[in-house]
Amino acid sequence: MRAAASGSRFSAERGVPDRGKLARHGFGADRRISGHSGFVQLLRSGTRRSLSGFVFYTARRADGPPRLGVMVTRKHAALATERNRLKRCIREAFRLEQAGLGPVDVLVRPPYGARGTAAMLAQLRALFTRLEP
Repeated sequence: MRAAASGSRFSAERGVPDRGKLARHGFGADRRISGHSGFVQLLRSGTRRSLSGFVFYTARRADGPPRLGVMVTRKHAALATERNRLKRCIREAFRLEQAGLGPVDVLVRPPYGARGTAAMLAQLRALFTRLEP
């Protein structure tokens, strides 16, 4: 095996970064709604709320971190790059505002024709602070 160069981020001397500091604003697997059943359950039994064109489906949970699901289709944007930009903006807004949400599942559907911009990110951050299931 080859020895790691000095200054390498894989150096044994540096060790593993402290995950506790990163987890507060992280967006790991425990912060995502995964699987078809999770989305269907929120769509059927979650509280539907429309704010500034965005549709939020929310459901309160007993405990745990807030979780996010994003619903972006080709009707929202024909190009995959635009859809991905929308999803990145939604995830980033959630990541920054999740500390104030509590144990809740949130499914977000943006308005058709929305563009993933800095203005949209600021708008979503404000909407996440107003969100209460």
